[in-house]
Amino acid sequence: MVGTGGFVGALLRYWISGWVQHITRSIAFPFGTLAVNIIGCYCIGLLSQLVESQAGINTEMRLLLMVGLMGAFTTYSTFGNETFNLIQDHRFALALLNVGLHLVLGLSAVLIGRFTIINLWR
Repeated sequence: MVGTGGFVGALLRYWISGWVQHITRSIAFPFGTLAVNIIGCYCIGLLSQLVESQAGINTEMRLLLMVGLMGAFTTYSTFGNETFNLIQDHRFALALLNVGLHLVLGLSAVLIGRFTIINLWR
């Protein structure tokens, strides 16, 4: 289950990250990585709230979706490497912006995902 989810998550990350990076036309800032990580945070917020709400998500489905799909879709190691590259290139403001956006938008997306499920289950 983890492998199947991971396969799909990795493909989605590749396609979405590349598409976002292409449409932003940015060579200076990793918008593609930011996008998949924020989307992933929103989705993990949705899924974790569903699991906590006893929505009938069994262990196998949790492994497929949360560990496999979301684990391969989001990319903390790429975020770390891209931030390090910005620092190496003396683009300190962009490095700080990258870290700040990932933290603020990522945590906000998890919260919004959880609230989405809470409001849908009313």
